[in-house]
Amino acid sequence: MTDSSHAPTASAPSDQGDYSPEAGPPDSSGGWGELFSRRFAASASILAGGVALYAMNLYFTAALLPSIVEDIGGAKYYAWVATGFLMAAVIAAMLVSRLLARLGASRAYLTGFLVFGAGAALTAASPSMETLIVGRVVQGFGGGLVAGLGYAVIRTALPERLWTRAAGLVSAMWGVGTLVGPSLGGLFAELGIWRGAYLLLLVAALVLAVLARRSLPGPSGTGQHTEPLPLPSLVLLTLSAATFSISSTVPRGWATALCIGAGLVLLAGFVLVERGGSATVLPKLTYRRGNHLKWIYLTVAVYCAGVMTETFIPLFGQELGGLSPLAAGFLGATVSAGWTSAQLFSVNMDSARARELAIRIGPAVLTAGLLAYGLLQTDSASTGRILLWAAVLIVGGTGIGIAFPHLSVSAMRSTDDEVEGSKAAAGLNTTQLIAYSVSSALAGTLVSVGGDSRLDAARYMIFGLGGLTVFGVLTAAMSLRKAR
Repeated sequence: MTDSSHAPTASAPSDQGDYSPEAGPPDSSGGWGELFSRRFAASASILAGGVALYAMNLYFTAALLPSIVEDIGGAKYYAWVATGFLMAAVIAAMLVSRLLARLGASRAYLTGFLVFGAGAALTAASPSMETLIVGRVVQGFGGGLVAGLGYAVIRTALPERLWTRAAGLVSAMWGVGTLVGPSLGGLFAELGIWRGAYLLLLVAALVLAVLARRSLPGPSGTGQHTEPLPLPSLVLLTLSAATFSISSTVPRGWATALCIGAGLVLLAGFVLVERGGSATVLPKLTYRRGNHLKWIYLTVAVYCAGVMTETFIPLFGQELGGLSPLAAGFLGATVSAGWTSAQLFSVNMDSARARELAIRIGPAVLTAGLLAYGLLQTDSASTGRILLWAAVLIVGGTGIGIAFPHLSVSAMRSTDDEVEGSKAAAGLNTTQLIAYSVSSALAGTLVSVGGDSRLDAARYMIFGLGGLTVFGVLTAAMSLRKAR
């Protein structure tokens, strides 16, 4: 792969702004200092800020919803606030690579931030729950774009020596969202100004939009954006995600099982259509025999299953540990805390052997942390037991953090083709969104299996998702074998 694949072209100078990724001395270090240097700080801030905006919005909306329902009503639509957002984000994530090829990084980000801001404004002004859901759908579409662009634009906005640290920074924003989102949402709810939370998002989106327009590259001028939209794949994947999302809103039992089964069938149909399609959502090399990209995506999906335990950990903390809502929220953020802190260390690995080891052992460390947490569950837990919960969950998050940046870079390096490389990077976000939908539905089903016993519900959910993360040990090993 040559440096020319990352340099801006001269075909659209009016869109380049101040962007010059390869300017500067040839002996640049490729370290954190260079990433946050004057040359790259704006690009890094946009990549990280878009994902942080999306992730934070996910978590603080959950904290705001009780206040929203109390103010404008619509309790029966409670679940659809999250479902509408996620569905729109899934659809948008599928369009990232095409929007990027057509508009370039600058205009693609501008579009995403403006759409997200419009959704935030509509949400803030909503007089009813129905209007609010529409606003959340618009927000989800814009959020899906900027979150997907966070991975895809690394290739074109930064030189290859900074990819690993940039990937670590971008994925760390999911942890930041988990840490900041609940507390920020709780603060606005406590102050009784839930609409102000979305106005804050609007302001942040507008600031990032201006920064993106000034700092990122424009269209490449290659003409490769003419690939038709893969409508059959798009429809099947959208229906699959919708079915998985609906499974969490129907009565527990056969209805949930039927939704999950139908979602799996639709997902299998998506794979079959993709394998034989001329235009695809994921890169064509995903389905090519001998390529390791599919194993990377499956490993990422496994990590997402582990992260989804955070949805219920605060509930278990309150009901099994007697924690306050605020303390339980921080307990729920421990997986992301381990994830974020570990990858800040992991991105400094210079040895190829060390990076391979991190990818190989990451799923095992995550599984160990989750299973330990499940085994430590008990009614009326003591303070010491709760501290052990936090410790093993941090260990589990560490398993994600040590491997995720290297998986991201491995996906980017899976091809020398610029368009397919962007699709490979954007596919990471698409994979995450779909995996979150599937594992969220499975988590809800496993909790319901526990019946009236919250202890049993906790164990079923943790051991069930922990069983999925074991599968990641195999997929991680296969991703390394195929890479060679």
